[in-house]
Amino acid sequence: MKLGIVIYSNDPETVWNAFRLGFFSRKQGDAVSVFLLGKGVEAESLVSEKFDVTGQMRSFSALGGSILACGTCLKLRQSEGSDICPVSTMQDLYALIRDSDKVLSF
Repeated sequence: MKLGIVIYSNDPETVWNAFRLGFFSRKQGDAVSVFLLGKGVEAESLVSEKFDVTGQMRSFSALGGSILACGTCLKLRQSEGSDICPVSTMQDLYALIRDSDKVLSF
């Protein structure tokens, strides 16, 4: 299955759980792509005692999961993409939605 996950939240528990699902799905052999949109582009900088968001993102990426971050949303926050979250576009989000069997949003 091709799973698309759109993360629009900057709540550490929500983002952590979204990446947990992505990680689990990758372990099941599914192709998984994540698109960070709006507040979701803050995911890599989220700090929480209970939820290691960045660690979960890195684990997901290490298993071959794809993470893209909205360039416009990053620019609005005076931020940039990174090695784990490259800058992306609406065209990439559209392609993720078009090519996925299922799309979830968090």
